[in-house]
Amino acid sequence: MKPIPPCLSFITFLALFAPLAAQGQAPSDTLRKDALRVFMEATDYIRKEIPYINYVRDIKDAQVYIISSSQVTGSGGREYSWFLTGQEQFAGMKDTMVFTCSPDDTEDQVRSGQVRVLKQGLMRYVMTTPLSKNISISFTEPLAEEVKTDPWNNWVFSTSVSGMLNGQKAYNTNELFSNLSARRITPDWKLDFGLDFNFNFDNYIIEDLEVNSINRARSFQSLIVKSLGDHWSAGGSSGIESSTFSNYRLKFTCMPGIEYDIYPYSESTRRQIRMLYSAGFLYHSYADTTIYGKMQENLWGHSLKIAWQTIQKWGSFNLSLEGANYLHDWSKNNLSLYAIINLRIARGLSLEVDGGAARVHDQLSLEKGGATSEEILLRRKELATDYSYFLYFGLSYTFGSIYNNVVNPRFSGRSGEMKD
Repeated sequence: MKPIPPCLSFITFLALFAPLAAQGQAPSDTLRKDALRVFMEATDYIRKEIPYINYVRDIKDAQVYIISSSQVTGSGGREYSWFLTGQEQFAGMKDTMVFTCSPDDTEDQVRSGQVRVLKQGLMRYVMTTPLSKNISISFTEPLAEEVKTDPWNNWVFSTSVSGMLNGQKAYNTNELFSNLSARRITPDWKLDFGLDFNFNFDNYIIEDLEVNSINRARSFQSLIVKSLGDHWSAGGSSGIESSTFSNYRLKFTCMPGIEYDIYPYSESTRRQIRMLYSAGFLYHSYADTTIYGKMQENLWGHSLKIAWQTIQKWGSFNLSLEGANYLHDWSKNNLSLYAIINLRIARGLSLEVDGGAARVHDQLSLEKGGATSEEILLRRKELATDYSYFLYFGLSYTFGSIYNNVVNPRFSGRSGEMKD
């Protein structure tokens, strides 16, 4: 029998006897057993900053479960919502907490704000436990005597430029991306304008053959929407773009539309059933002659999109169905379906499915000459197809202790990487 290496012997000793030694120690927190049991998606930072509750792994073990969601705000920041629902002795108690961050906030400011709001939401539940005697509440910021008007009138502007260089002996690529946006979002109006530019150059050397590939795309998009109450809105989108991939020298689109949400828009972070109908004018100018012998054309088209989104105790579900066609020829149409489901099947067992499919019969811009072998392999040209699809799924199962309180970052990540 070969002797056990000293390093392995030491690790084996720790694995076998360290838990036994811990059992002989007195519990460090005698109040822990009486702490509120909460189910939520909590980062390590949240568990460290809110230590006076028990984080449980399964929603059935919780006295309070928290469902979270977020959406982008008009300024480019993000609004986080937490829906607290009581169980057991707290059955019937519900609260909604909201935290909004600006696009200028650092990661630390965002997570600190999230913890502050979560503490406020949990207080009325924690105050019923024996731990309440150790809770203190304070107000740290003096109130201003007056509210100053916004000098920007709710307009928010942002710009970005990014690039990437990557290469080796037989391959190199250069990419450049730039963006300029302006938006103004109020309860009554939504104005959103964006200008984008993308450039990509690839170079391959295969023995004595050198292959170069260039892809360019430029676009300007605008969206104007007026609120018409709790359920209706009207507006439209327009855009100008060019793309070497899609054979557009110039593409202009103007699509007015009207939308109805079965639920009030105020509940959009929790549930939506929206129906959007759009109809309008399109002008296409092509870089090369299309398979229909066109270099340019004027078109009319319309579309109908139905979207259903809900976040519930059992998980979340997102489904969208969209159909569109050109009015000059109804056979030139497109029908697409997209869905995401996150489902808690049973204790510790969860399922995630993400997929979509499209029936494609509206590729008016396809080049008459087709694509070269290099363009097909590098995906530099749009190719003819009758359909497209993708599917992702994952199943996970966790079992063991119901508690998920402890944070231990030792030997975590790579190269000093920090994780919340």
